[in-house]
Amino acid sequence: MVAEASHDDAWEQSLASGRAQLACRFPQVDDVFADCLRAASSTLSPAGVSDYLDCGRFLGRMGRGVEPVLIFLAEWPQIARLVGEGALPGVRQALHSLARSPNGKAIAPFLQSLAGVARRLAAAEPMQHYLDLTLELMQRTSGSIHGIHQTYASPGLAAFLPQAPVLLASLTIAGLRNWVDYGVRTHADHPQRQSAYFSLQSADSRAVFQRERHGTLLVDHERLLGLGLRALWDDPAPLVPYPTGLPATWPGASERPAPATVDCPYYDADGIRLPDVLDDAHGVRGIDRYQAALAHIAGHRRWSQPLIADNFSPQQRLAIETFEDSRIETLIVRRYPGLRRIFLALHPQPLADACDPTRVCCLRHRLAMLSRAILDPQHGYRDADLHDFAGRFALTMAGGEASSQAMAALALAYLARTRRAGDQLPTVHFTDTRVDYRDDNRHLWRYHELSDDEEFATPRARQVANEIMHLPPRHYPEWDYRSQSYRLDWVSLYESLHAPGDATLIDRLLAKHARLARRLQRLLDLLRPQDRVRVRYQEDGADLDHDLALRSLADLRSGAVPDPRINFSHRTSGRNLAVLLLLDLSRSLGDPLPESSQTILELGQEAVALLAWAIEQLGDAFAIAGFHSDTRHEVRYLHLKGFSEPWGETVKRRLAAIRPGDSTRMGAALRHAAHYLQARPAGKKLLLVLTDGQPADVDEPDERRLIEDARKAVGELDGQGIFTFCISLDRQADDYVGDIFGRRYSVIDHIERLPQRLPELFMALTR
Repeated sequence: MVAEASHDDAWEQSLASGRAQLACRFPQVDDVFADCLRAASSTLSPAGVSDYLDCGRFLGRMGRGVEPVLIFLAEWPQIARLVGEGALPGVRQALHSLARSPNGKAIAPFLQSLAGVARRLAAAEPMQHYLDLTLELMQRTSGSIHGIHQTYASPGLAAFLPQAPVLLASLTIAGLRNWVDYGVRTHADHPQRQSAYFSLQSADSRAVFQRERHGTLLVDHERLLGLGLRALWDDPAPLVPYPTGLPATWPGASERPAPATVDCPYYDADGIRLPDVLDDAHGVRGIDRYQAALAHIAGHRRWSQPLIADNFSPQQRLAIETFEDSRIETLIVRRYPGLRRIFLALHPQPLADACDPTRVCCLRHRLAMLSRAILDPQHGYRDADLHDFAGRFALTMAGGEASSQAMAALALAYLARTRRAGDQLPTVHFTDTRVDYRDDNRHLWRYHELSDDEEFATPRARQVANEIMHLPPRHYPEWDYRSQSYRLDWVSLYESLHAPGDATLIDRLLAKHARLARRLQRLLDLLRPQDRVRVRYQEDGADLDHDLALRSLADLRSGAVPDPRINFSHRTSGRNLAVLLLLDLSRSLGDPLPESSQTILELGQEAVALLAWAIEQLGDAFAIAGFHSDTRHEVRYLHLKGFSEPWGETVKRRLAAIRPGDSTRMGAALRHAAHYLQARPAGKKLLLVLTDGQPADVDEPDERRLIEDARKAVGELDGQGIFTFCISLDRQADDYVGDIFGRRYSVIDHIERLPQRLPELFMALTR
């Protein structure tokens, strides 16, 4: 109790300090500030929270009313989670530029669309490019009377901002810039046409949009690639896109450092960096080019060891990188032979006589030929040194995985053997030497002037190493009953396997209800499928039913019309059923029961354990999952038991570890559960929802909206052939549960009877 009181006091102090820093007197802000600050504190660093409040105060004093403040306070924590806290100065500068121009009315649409833009860009660098593009559009299309100061608001900016997330769903940042540039150049002097162009209503707008759509966008395949990286390499690193194809004259380019390499994959403490789009090339699809780049980087992350860069010259480092890349690809092809075809298609094949060593440096050319020869035994090169070192490499790799140090020794020997006078020339031959699926090997080098702590043990790197990684998010729509329309991609749902606990807890709970289990066993015996059941009254059957045959014969002799159905057949009596039990794991589960030391959570564990045991006895396919939420940006879906898993120690450990979460955003959880049930080949699909309260979340002040969304989700499941039934522990549930589930619900007024009622309800539903 003392600790709770201390925690409450600390929160009140933090809340008061935050209000003072925000210094905003709008009553609408006061109503939601506590929830916004709580969300920001759980997402941002202390310095990030301070910057967040400072920006909110700036918006409050801008003179544009309460709407920009409310939007920013609600949206920024989740935007920062996607693109990082470091994006806030750029956003604030953009807001400042909008406020000082005639385009102040565009501030609210700018903030409203920013979350959708962040979801598509998902990194700070492309977000900054988007901000630069927005300001450039404003500058080029805002009108002026005397040519000195801007006087009229941009007609294109107001139309562009709501369309930005839609455009970025199909275009890269470079493609979006080309689309914007065409609209500005073509319609700069015609406000009506400009507005039609940037709202995607004119024919030329759609035509240029289609022209700029090309290649495979990383954002559309990030989930698939991330899952493949986990499944094939057991590597949970996040994938971060970087923009490609941007011109050197991009606004603001001189103010920010350029990447170390252009359009080249790499990885650092923040994740694996890949180009935002890849076209089909050399007969290889864009998605396969991403797979090749990921496999190469994953191989480096698994098998490469850093070397001290100060010990080697630039030419030596280039040679070492080439041999190390070949070692990694050899190990990859051993593990996944199918990748050899993609590597061979993408690896350039330099012509032996393409480089003149008397005029340019040919070292890159020789190394590219050697790399090709190592990968392709049918290379066709005749150089004796190349054959010698390709053979040495194969001999080194024949003993196992070798090492980066071994590749360094081989590379130095190669340079000593093949050194040419022209290798010191300043002009380098680059034709057919770039292997574009390989990364830039920055991870391979350490420098004496940078300590290991600074380079390889940054707080961010430790955070990534220690964080429990989840699957990439799924985005689900949410129904808005006021507008009678869906909010597309509104909810971000993260799924993960629940952490394990102590399985003996579940065993003790089952032993506590041994008497109830024996009574349930008798009911289960009646429901258990029988192997063969006789079906009588068949005209065409496997055997003659003698009783019916004699009766028909008597009818015939007495002059009555005999019944021709005198045969019988057999059928197998089975339960073709798939069941998913969805548990509401919101914070209220931790509440104690009246006149009892137990919590609702502990009682729920008993009931679920008994139900799982009962379903296992019947042999039905079933799964168990739980959910809770913390705003629409974070719905957690936790797998406790999969359809293919048996009821055993592993599942008991997960069930024993469940803990109360935050809120109950039910619609997204229902839709995600349907995603798994829909894939089951069963005649009947049943979704059981166990909850102790109505749908609600901290970011939704209208309690009716989430109830209506849950009702809409239940209707969607009905259309998919999934039967939904709710077991509610809320005595006041009659006020809302019928609106969601119709008549398919049961309210358990006496919660202590849950372990008995839950299995009985299941058996009644599946009899």
